[in-house]
Amino acid sequence: MSASEVLKSKRDRGRILTASGLKKLNEALQEWSDRYNIRGTLTEIEAESGVGADTVSKIKQGREGADLSKIRQLFAAFEMNLANGDHRSAKLEESENFDEPENLPAAGETGSSRRIVKIFVSYRSAEPDRELGKQLEMALSAIGHTVFTAENNIRLGDNWFDRINLFLQKCDYLLLLLPPTGNQSELLTYQVQQAKELQDSRPDRKPIILPIRVGFPLNAPLNHDLRGYLYRIKQREWKTSADTPIIIEEVLNLLAEKPALFTEQTEDLTQKQLLEISSDEIPLPAAEPELPGGQVDVASQFYVERPPIEERCYQTIVQPSALIRIKAPRQMGKTSLMARILHHGARQGYCTVPLTFQLVDKGVFANLDKFLKWFCAYVGRELHLPNQLDDYWDDIFGSKVNCKDYFEKYILPQIDSPLILGLDEIDRVFQYPDIAEDFLGLLRAWHEESKRRDIWKKLRLIVVHSTEVYIPMNINQSPFNVGLPVDLPEFNSQQIQDLAGRHNLNWSDAEVEKLTAIVGGHPYLVRVALYHISRADSTLDELKETAIADAGIYSDHLRRQLWNLEEYPELAQGMRKIVAADSPVQLKAMQAFKLDSLGLVKLHGNECVPRCELYRQYFKTNWGVN
Repeated sequence: MSASEVLKSKRDRGRILTASGLKKLNEALQEWSDRYNIRGTLTEIEAESGVGADTVSKIKQGREGADLSKIRQLFAAFEMNLANGDHRSAKLEESENFDEPENLPAAGETGSSRRIVKIFVSYRSAEPDRELGKQLEMALSAIGHTVFTAENNIRLGDNWFDRINLFLQKCDYLLLLLPPTGNQSELLTYQVQQAKELQDSRPDRKPIILPIRVGFPLNAPLNHDLRGYLYRIKQREWKTSADTPIIIEEVLNLLAEKPALFTEQTEDLTQKQLLEISSDEIPLPAAEPELPGGQVDVASQFYVERPPIEERCYQTIVQPSALIRIKAPRQMGKTSLMARILHHGARQGYCTVPLTFQLVDKGVFANLDKFLKWFCAYVGRELHLPNQLDDYWDDIFGSKVNCKDYFEKYILPQIDSPLILGLDEIDRVFQYPDIAEDFLGLLRAWHEESKRRDIWKKLRLIVVHSTEVYIPMNINQSPFNVGLPVDLPEFNSQQIQDLAGRHNLNWSDAEVEKLTAIVGGHPYLVRVALYHISRADSTLDELKETAIADAGIYSDHLRRQLWNLEEYPELAQGMRKIVAADSPVQLKAMQAFKLDSLGLVKLHGNECVPRCELYRQYFKTNWGVN
């Protein structure tokens, strides 16, 4: 190959925009979308410029070279001149330094230009999140990193969940822009859940999560699900645009390092951050509406009591040998009730440890010994006790005896007051039958010990789960047939009317009936409706027409439920039968239990009906069921 052919080959790799070029393009696109009140999607840019959507995405991402004529065409369509300093060769090692803008870091200054990685930048479309996300995207792309974003890489008609899964599987880092608690959606939580599951299955622990709180103080609690997934992961806070260059510089420096240098970065979250149980403040009669998302704060006026459940739990937990079992489908208020019981105990001077099994990495479930060591160490850590496992763990006695000894001879004697363990999402343990049978049997044995021995009278248990317990167990070894059972019901009409009043809505019985005809008494769905209606985002009549629409107030929630079903064809098949039928449908016990745990159906024995009309209509529409 001749020298001219080599040069041509190198140049055929195309051009990518520099930092100044990307800034110029993004500002022009933003001005254009603002002027015409459009989103500025890839499809819309293609229609305006004549440059294909894939090429536009390539140019904006800088993930590979684009033809210079296409870049010129795109710039011209938005009335911009393309200067030499706005683009450079796609081949990083090519020595065309005359194209480089002066403000681009030289190779070796941060090291990032020598270590190219793939990053998924996750942010909301609302400001200031979007602007910060675009700035990060531009800075990362300018030095050669491959950047994925939902805005640029998910096209009209794409399956959102499939695309997000693909980004997460490909990327080395998930750069997560976290909005305040009220805006932390189910889809955001899904991304983090998937990233954590990928980490657990890979030796390199990728994708590494880098969380940045946007207008969201570090001492403010995350929603319940995110608290578990982001536990002990170092977080950064963005307050104003003045923080943007600082955040960008720190991210670039992190990406320049070897992952081992920062995958172990952790920060200890206080008990208040793990589970908000410490507030004694009583809210004012009128308050700003709260968008539902996970556990309801103990100081919130929007928590609805379901008498006599709360009072009975408060009376039970202060008794020796107390064991409370809270069972309900997803998003019915289990964790919020557990938080209030723990709060009540804390006010009596008790030690309280909330533990969600969502925190447990898959590797911990490798065997019973490892799991029980983790359990002991975690409880000790939350009580600020030094880890003494080596002194109490003797292989000759077996894991269950060692765990019992650790509590009986170390943890319980170290504290002067009763200890309440709140065990949330214990369903996760059910997935590991060998561990579940022994662990649940151990909890039952401790409960029985508390009736005979003073040291164990200190221990009180709250066990929270969504699904039926399908682990075959001896009736005398199960903790699920003793203690106080609490099965959380849906809200009744009176409770919905009371909650509407707290949202400053003066509703009649007829208006309550209109809402329940759509969502029943499902606590989460009711609160979402009242939040949006109280803010004048929607009316009750509009809700009836738009409830299952892609842009409706339940779109996020419904897409998540659809994805849950599509991941498990057997459950999807069962749900199809249920929404198509005019009468209750009998399913296999396991199918029925799992659909109930997702909150999608109501059970009458093994017979199922949709939990609400919203679910029936949404799934019928999406599946084309007659």
